[in-house]
Amino acid sequence: MELQQMRYVLAVAETNSFTRAAERCLVVQSALSHQIARLERELGARLFDRTSRRVRLTPAGEAFLPAARQCLDAAERAAAEVAAAVGEVRGRLAVGVIPTVAAVDIPAALGDYRDRYPHVRVALRVGGSEQLTEQVKEGALDVGFLGLPATARPQGVRSRELARDRLVAVLPPGHPLAAEPEVSLRTLAAETFVDFPANTAGRMQSDQAFAAAGLHREVAFEVTHADLLTRLVHQGLGVALLPRAYTPNLTGVTTVPVTDAPARVEHLIWSPATITPAAQAFLDLLPA
Repeated sequence: MELQQMRYVLAVAETNSFTRAAERCLVVQSALSHQIARLERELGARLFDRTSRRVRLTPAGEAFLPAARQCLDAAERAAAEVAAAVGEVRGRLAVGVIPTVAAVDIPAALGDYRDRYPHVRVALRVGGSEQLTEQVKEGALDVGFLGLPATARPQGVRSRELARDRLVAVLPPGHPLAAEPEVSLRTLAAETFVDFPANTAGRMQSDQAFAAAGLHREVAFEVTHADLLTRLVHQGLGVALLPRAYTPNLTGVTTVPVTDAPARVEHLIWSPATITPAAQAFLDLLPA
């Protein structure tokens, strides 16, 4: 069993296509298919069901994939550790961020990192705090930037608090409350809301604040991206609550302070079990 065979299996699983997998791996399709067939003979099981229309993993393939990923990650970490031992940072850095990260200028940080460590392959993913935490635990991400209610802390990972902030009301242009110097949750409770999906960290900080005040509100639109949330507010479809530090990025809407606004804390997380030289170098670049 060879690492290259595992890379081919992973590429096919991710693209659902032998043709696209071969293009990704920079080999001809016949060579990729031959190596996967060799691996299947060695394992005594088919890893993929192939038809003229689709390719999908068999139960054996599903069982093989996690271990193959671990083997490839271990091989990459081994190479990176050797490079670090001779003073060179190589390998991969996978960063996860929430859509409303504000404590760190992510593009600037990644640009600085790439200038210092040009031999590291950098990947960036955007997701919810819960999803990013699980991916850091599993080793799919090296570091993550989260936003959590002030009452919560990251679980199962190492963390560093980056900033504390309060939410502000985000209103459409011309809204009756847009000219107010500040508003309360009780006033906002009469409005229709645009918010993040239920049970996510981005939603819970607002839900907890309204519940603590004994208030009910209607959330008519649930979205996963702050950009779409802002566009819906701009169209007058509802109002929203977003972190104050994030609001300089907004256009076409008005923001108003909230007297009893919920707090949001941004955290940087990583897993000490899977930290690599590339990830450690990135952590060292960030503010303490």
